[in-house]
Amino acid sequence: MPSTQDLRRRIRAVKNMQQVTRAMRMVAAARLRRAQERVVAARPYAKKMVDLLASLTGRASGDAHPLLRVKEGGRALLVLITADKGLCGAFNTNLVRAAQVFLREHASSEVELVAIGRKGRDFFRRQNVPIRAEYINVTARRVEFSQAQEIAGVLMEAFLDAEQNIRSVTMIYNEFKSVASQRVVVDRLLPLSSVPAEASTDVAPRVLIDYLYEQTPAEILGSLLPRFVETQVYRALLESAASEHGARMMAMESATNNAKEVIETLTLNMNRVRQASITRQIIEIVSGAAALEEA
Repeated sequence: MPSTQDLRRRIRAVKNMQQVTRAMRMVAAARLRRAQERVVAARPYAKKMVDLLASLTGRASGDAHPLLRVKEGGRALLVLITADKGLCGAFNTNLVRAAQVFLREHASSEVELVAIGRKGRDFFRRQNVPIRAEYINVTARRVEFSQAQEIAGVLMEAFLDAEQNIRSVTMIYNEFKSVASQRVVVDRLLPLSSVPAEASTDVAPRVLIDYLYEQTPAEILGSLLPRFVETQVYRALLESAASEHGARMMAMESATNNAKEVIETLTLNMNRVRQASITRQIIEIVSGAAALEEA
């Protein structure tokens, strides 16, 4: 049985850990508030871009722009957005599991990985999965649109380059629902479908309106589609950042509560050990006194 001193030492160590987890929860909560505000502000613009794209591409053929062209054969490109740090519950585990399912489903074709975040990169590097590009500390700091433009530019360049033979680009990330809820999203980014899945339920009931274009469809799609891809990547980064902070806040809150329970259990054990020690000492004193009286 551990001594009273050992139990005091363990209680002190757990209390120090509890202070750390409580501080991390407060930091995550502050970052979550700012990240959530940015996500909410970006969603209307991204939604409007989806509606506009659905309206335009619904009237365009697959050859109207190279980003709309469906390719046969070739390699698949998987963009996995994970966190750069741990201590955020099952946030990274769920993303890695979804990526593994994607790799199994596309086992017959070659898949290359674009890793955004250190956790996903490190895991699949150990699994010997080909990593085309990696981006570290993107969501750990404030997500900037310039970063999304850079990543989207690399993805579009790879898709448009015939020599690289990329047939599709798919993103896997966590969509922020609430502090306690994040949803893993597997979204095909390229080639752009004629009617995006998110917009199909909203656009279908509407009456299609004919437009008069001052520019040619190729010029309009040439400026709109790259912007749409950049917006989708930017939104995915914002959603992932907010989801990470929410998951970390919940994980640290749970760790703080668990530390409190451990402290209570250790304190109870320490009191029992101390009471047993006091009882033993009293018995020894009484026994000694009785022995002296008999003598």
